[in-house]
This record gives sequence, C-alpha cells and structure tokens, in this order.
Amino acid sequence: MFKVPKSKKFLYLGVVSDRAAVKYGDTPITLDHDMEAFPEAGRNLTVKEFAGYVADTANRLWATGVRPSEHVAIHKTSSFDITVLACAVARIGAVPVMLSPHLDGATITELLTRLKGPTLLTDEAKLTGTLAGAPLDELTAQVITAAGSHPGAVALADLAGAPVREPVLLDPDQPALMTHTSGTTGIPKLVVHSARSLGARGNWQDKVVGFIRKRETVAMHVSYVHSRMYLGLAILQLRGMPMVFINDPSPAHVADILVRHRPGVLETHPNSFLEWEEMLDDPRRPIANVKYFNSTFDAIHPSTMHKFLHATDRDSPVFLQVYGQSECGPLAARTYRRRNALKADGRCQGFPTPGMTKYRLVSRNGAPVTKETPGYIDVATAGRALTYFGEEERFDKQVIGEWWRGGDVGYRTKWGCLHLLDREVDVIPGIESTLEVEDAVLHKLDELTELVIVPGPDQEAVPVVCTRDNKPLDMDRWASAVADQPALSAPVHRRLTELPRTATAKIKRLELARQLAEA
Repeated sequence: MFKVPKSKKFLYLGVVSDRAAVKYGDTPITLDHDMEAFPEAGRNLTVKEFAGYVADTANRLWATGVRPSEHVAIHKTSSFDITVLACAVARIGAVPVMLSPHLDGATITELLTRLKGPTLLTDEAKLTGTLAGAPLDELTAQVITAAGSHPGAVALADLAGAPVREPVLLDPDQPALMTHTSGTTGIPKLVVHSARSLGARGNWQDKVVGFIRKRETVAMHVSYVHSRMYLGLAILQLRGMPMVFINDPSPAHVADILVRHRPGVLETHPNSFLEWEEMLDDPRRPIANVKYFNSTFDAIHPSTMHKFLHATDRDSPVFLQVYGQSECGPLAARTYRRRNALKADGRCQGFPTPGMTKYRLVSRNGAPVTKETPGYIDVATAGRALTYFGEEERFDKQVIGEWWRGGDVGYRTKWGCLHLLDREVDVIPGIESTLEVEDAVLHKLDELTELVIVPGPDQEAVPVVCTRDNKPLDMDRWASAVADQPALSAPVHRRLTELPRTATAKIKRLELARQLAEA
C-alpha cells in the first residue's frame, strides 16, 4: 500500500486574503449579522476589505505585545468577526487557539490552564458573563477585548493607527492554529495544526471545489472555531466565489437569507440540515437554486439528503457527504443524487482520495472485520495534526506508525467503500449500529426532528426523540417504526433545545446518557 506523501502546499491563514485580493478583491462576503468587533463594516464587504481588517487588527495585536509563536485564545460571542481575529493573530506569527463561544466558564478555565498563560482575546459580554468568576489574572498573560471594554483589559478599539507590521510566516511544520475536539467524551482536546497540515487539507478541499464548473454563491453555516471554517474561507476566497455566512441557524431566518441570495452551494452541519427540513415547506422555495449540498463533521440521514435534493429546481443536484476527524481533516467522501439518496446506506462514508488519504480496518477482538464484528478505522493523511497541546502522550497513543486511530469502528464492503457504524464509546451491546437504527426510524417518522440512541444504566438502548413543534409522539406509529429494529426501551421525549451539543451541533451522547441516568 502506498505511503501518503507530505504536503508540499502550505496554508498561512494570515496572508491568504492578501493573495486572494490580488485577483478577486471585489468578491463579495455577505453576513446575516453585524460584527461586534467591526461594527463599521456592516453586513456587506469584499475580500479586499476583509484582508484590510485582518491587517489592521494584526497591527493592533502587535501593539499589545503579542509576538510570534505565542498563544492567543480567542473566546468571544459568536460572530463572523472571530474569523478576522484568528487570521490577524496568525498574520503576526502567533497561534490562534479557537475556543467555542458555547463552552461554559469551567471548561474555558480548564483550557486556559492547559495553555499556561496565553493572551485571551475576548469581549465584554464574555467577561461579564460566563468568565465573570474566572481568575483571569492568574490564567492569562493579558486580556484583550475585541468588542467593548473591561477593567484591566486592553481594548483593540483604543489602538487605532498602530504601526504597520509585515506578516510573519513561521516554518510550515510549526504550530499555526489550534482548534478543539467536540468534547463529546469530556473536556475538549486542543488539536495543534501546522501550515503544512492545513495546506494538505486545503488541497483536498480545493480539488472538490474545482468540480463546481461555474461561479456559484456559497452559503455556509459552520462553526467559526472549527478548522473547516478557515479552510473553506481560504479556498472560496482564492477561487473568487461569492460567500454568504449565516450566524443564526433558526429555520425561518435561514429561509429568509436563502431566498434573498439564492446560493448555488449550501453547507452546514448534518444536524442543522435535519432541523432545516421544516423550511422545505416554505412557499418561497428557499432551496430552489441550490445545486450542491455539502455536509461534514458527522453522519447525515439519507432521508434528509433525499428531501433537500428534491427541493431544488437545479438539474442533477449533488449532495456531498464527507467523513473526517478534527485530527486529520477530510478522509473519505461520496456523492448522492436524487435517484439514490433515499436508497443509500447511511453508514457508507465512501472512498478515500488516491494519493491523499487512505484507511485500514483492524480487528478489535481477533475476529475478521465484518459488519457483525466491526474493526477500528485507522486512517493516514498528510493533513494529520501535530499533537494535542498539553496532552501529547494521549495523542501519541493513537498514532501507529503512519496510521491514526480515531476511535470509530466500521467495516469495508465488497465494493471497497468504508462503512462507519459507531464511535467505539457509543457501542451498545446487541445493536450493530445505533446510527443505522436512527437512520431507519427517522426515515419512517417525518414528525421526528432528532433521534439519538444512548445506553441506559444497564446498557439498554434508550431512544431519545424530538418532535416537530414538540408535539406528543404517536406511540402506535413509533411501535410500527421500530418493529423490525433491535429491542429498544420506551422513548424519552425531549425538546431539541434541551439536547447537549458541541460547537458543530453534534449531540453529546455520553452527556445525554448521563443526564438521563441522573433524571
């Protein structure tokens, strides 16, 4: 089997907008909200203007004393300005550490402790909210506010006119960005990326975008602290694709945005697509012009893909499902069309990219790897991160030569495609795949907006259901839908907003199981 070569392409977040602006400076970037850190920007800017905000902010950060290779933890209220701040930190050679706006104060305190005295780039809302009781004087080298002010903090707004600094480009194998894992199994891990590993991921994604033959407007609702945002932003700018970034994911608002801008490409998290199904009934037909749908981060239900593909007027629309991990980036993918989405096996993740990614399956118990006895999914890619900051031994335990063992289990079909059954920590005795059961039941019950199967106190399978408008579940329909499935406990009804989620809208299954056990 071939060895995946090291990437010869590097991605420097601090200067990518400058590069893009040379050819595509007038390309529009449209927002659905005002940026707290840059209120004067409004909701319509260009790639050239974005680059200008990055450069000006970088000058101000240098004036605060931030220097190359230092860590700058970015934790502020959710807004597109987070991307400007991250690129500005990278522009002066410092390392942006992206901490989700949705993390609670205790988790942020733990991560700041792990970073050992970073600069904290935040806003007044966080300092007077979730961080109000945190000992920031002990945990940070300094606190900078990107929006608002706070006693003891340096306000970026006060540093207008700071001397111009030229960009600092570190060695491509040095840390360039930190993001965190989803935190579904506890305190998130800090994943360290380099310009080389980001370049490898960007190269993969650039090839995918290359299949879009005409200039399409791209609408995205993706976490601002996930590496996917920065790769997407870079590739779209470098290709001159008009961009629309959605901050508010409520279906009614998203429908308004899509009707106004009529994008040809739509990308969001799988659970967001599931929640957006309700806008498909909108008589304005907000999806009508979308030709390409893109879902990353997690598995997506076949019935959801089917509904979106049939809601567009475009010829031959495509739904791209990508299997990836925070530590490795995109690993495998496959496309679905109208004719096959509903018949698809939702566990199929597709195929690796020759010369760029590969996988192998390793038995967990000595038995051959099959659907009934799934194996560890080991992957190899040039996009693999450097380590977990502060938890290097934990990272190294998952490295086996060129292979990375991410904790997923699955098998290979006779056609050679990869099927993901579950996270190893989510496996429930007697059920081959909780995800497969969820796919089947969601397909039968349109009234469900979410279904998550978690282990109960005795390892029994407990289905947690959410319904449209929180209406009571029809137990007769439920019984019919699960009649051909493995034994399940009585369903537990929850509001969708009550389910614990990660920054990318994944359900925290272990946390949900813990909540049910304590109820």
